[in-house]
Amino acid sequence: MPALPSTSRSPRSAPFAPPRRPYWPFVLVGVAVVAVTAVAAAPASLATQFLPAGMHAADLSGTVWHGSTETLTFAGRRAGALEWQLHPAALLGLKLDLSLHWVLGTFSASAGAMVGRDGVTVTGLHGGGPIEDLASLGVPAGWRGASDIEIERIAADWAHITSLTGSLTVSDLTSTHLARGAPLGSYTVKFPANAVDAAGAVAAALDDAGGPLAVHGTVTLAPLQHTGMLSFTVLERAEASAALRDEIGNLASMRGRDRDGRIPVDLEFNY
Repeated sequence: MPALPSTSRSPRSAPFAPPRRPYWPFVLVGVAVVAVTAVAAAPASLATQFLPAGMHAADLSGTVWHGSTETLTFAGRRAGALEWQLHPAALLGLKLDLSLHWVLGTFSASAGAMVGRDGVTVTGLHGGGPIEDLASLGVPAGWRGASDIEIERIAADWAHITSLTGSLTVSDLTSTHLARGAPLGSYTVKFPANAVDAAGAVAAALDDAGGPLAVHGTVTLAPLQHTGMLSFTVLERAEASAALRDEIGNLASMRGRDRDGRIPVDLEFNY
């Protein structure tokens, strides 16, 4: 007898179900959009909550995103005006990425700053102007000159400076208290890659950039103690004025000269 065809049916295949997509990335994006929107709408006065100790701001305008203060003070001293712009992408990494522009009189400077849990990094700090405009920040009365700032990078944790590279230049320096206001020349302070030691002390090279005095030495700063030391040698050049030569002669009578005719000078100061 021939075999009958089987009447059994193969089980029906389960319908295809596409894999579920995780929804948490969309939640994160939504939270980020809400956070950025909130920052964009928040008034600039909210930024005062993040100022360092001793610094105060008034006459604020704009928003936390892009705002300014016309009256900045530090340790009770007039410190000019500041404009900032926040770059939102860094907020996703729990950091603040800022562009800053600061003005005091006709002295101005701009920089970028990144603030995170480990500290602050400032890059591309450049600017300058007449040093007499910085009188409210401690430049003694009677000193005049043009300053140029070219700092590549400053990094600091929440205790002290960890790295500093760049240079500061003061040109056409004069003082009503020295050599009857005669020209004193131009000078450069350079911070090399190893300018900061493990304790946070800063050491820089000091040299003249032309003028009536040949100067070579170092500047050492102890930021935690707010003290510094200038150690250098000075020698008058042929173009030194008679008044300046008299000042150098008086200095030589107190300090003496080395075999090259240079006068060693060590000056400790507070700041």
